[in-house]
Amino acid sequence: MTAASPSDSATGPDTEWTPKGILSMGICTFGGLGLSPFAPGTFGTLGGVLIAWLLASSSNFLMWTLLTAVGLYILGRIVAPWAEARSGKDPGYYVIDEVIGYLVTIAWTGGPTLLTLLAAFVAFRFFDILKPPPVKWFERIPGGDGILLDDVIAGIYGLLVMVILRLVFLEPSSWDISLAPLR
Repeated sequence: MTAASPSDSATGPDTEWTPKGILSMGICTFGGLGLSPFAPGTFGTLGGVLIAWLLASSSNFLMWTLLTAVGLYILGRIVAPWAEARSGKDPGYYVIDEVIGYLVTIAWTGGPTLLTLLAAFVAFRFFDILKPPPVKWFERIPGGDGILLDDVIAGIYGLLVMVILRLVFLEPSSWDISLAPLR
């Protein structure tokens, strides 16, 4: 089955709309963000922006961001077989991988500002869409790791861009656009 729509018919009892199936869909779509009729990956990335914003004032942003990414990776790996049985390889609505990739991109800072949230969003989406080597190669891995790892690698590329932006092009004080108005 090659279609990527969440409305596809189930291919087995584990893909039916049972409580487990509904929970699996909620995780895959990161609370429904992946069900956007256009650009589901872009909308899914907004889930990562929300998490980073919520963690921005934590005392150890890097640790909490990476722990969140690892926890989401584990969840994503658990629900990947359900999504692929339902809709084929790497369904479009499966966006928890975008959330993880964004968190890898934003993990460089001690707490993101509005400017870093935006810059990380653009950097991650650029590499997630372009898929330069070896990002594309990781998609060939079967199962959940194949769905997730390409976004992790795109996130690492985005992280490198963020580090370069901070160290080479912009003084750290230039990144200080407060999130206070957003809270």
